[in-house]
Amino acid sequence: MGRQAGVLFEVNDDRCFGCAACVALCPVNALTLEGLLAIVHEPSCTHCEHCIPACPVHALSLVGDEKTYLFEVLA
Repeated sequence: MGRQAGVLFEVNDDRCFGCAACVALCPVNALTLEGLLAIVHEPSCTHCEHCIPACPVHALSLVGDEKTYLFEVLA
């Protein structure tokens, strides 16, 4: 799956506890671990979704970008 327009990769920092399962699976190294939190470098993320099912606490997701949504509604 390629990068999706109007979508951002999100890490729920209330759920993430730094297990690094996602970091190990990212084929483009868009995820890093800072302390006990996974951090995404969104411009590098290809939205391949390899990491999402590997997260044991369901802290990873693709969400709609509000800016893109508002632009589409107002256009």
